[in-house]
Amino acid sequence: MPKYVIEREIPGAGKLTAAQLQGISQTSCGVLKKLGPQIQWLESYVTDDKIYCVYIAPDEATVREHAKQGGFPANRVSEIRGIIDPTTAEV
Repeated sequence: MPKYVIEREIPGAGKLTAAQLQGISQTSCGVLKKLGPQIQWLESYVTDDKIYCVYIAPDEATVREHAKQGGFPANRVSEIRGIIDPTTAEV
């Protein structure tokens, strides 16, 4: 199943409180439950003005539907084509 990185432009994201992030997470999980097991949220990275989320989903349309139902922006959705890390350099 494809994996996606979703870029969400949220001004002030880095200043969201733990309670606000919990609320966003709860909303996201509620939508995921409605959409079914074909879409999974793996993790998200919060920066100053963006949140980058990693999802497994059958297609981009499902990712965008999650964003629509949750009221989250999905400014850019990119399919992950590969993963590298320091061990990739090892022979």
